[in-house]
Amino acid sequence: MKNKEIEQIPELTKVSSKGQVVIPNDIRKRMGIKPGSVFAMMNPRKDMLVLKRLDNRILEEDLATLKKVEEVWEDIEKGRFRVASKREFLEEIKKW
Repeated sequence: MKNKEIEQIPELTKVSSKGQVVIPNDIRKRMGIKPGSVFAMMNPRKDMLVLKRLDNRILEEDLATLKKVEEVWEDIEKGRFRVASKREFLEEIKKW
């Protein structure tokens, strides 16, 4: 597999000695994350952790999103996935 040029450099962060992770400021601003924001955390898979921002309570649609992420991870782990362009991927996400 040839290396492809990275279109966007991801934000990097570190875990503190207290287990805290800092969400970079520009991401907090884009997502409207403020002190006291509540997140649901998916069961980690290998080297990936998913957080879902909640509006102080968990709604049925939040649970559906988390379940869908869990299903996608299972598909990836079992080799059931397809390659898509960035545009196709974003269009597919909008359907959720």
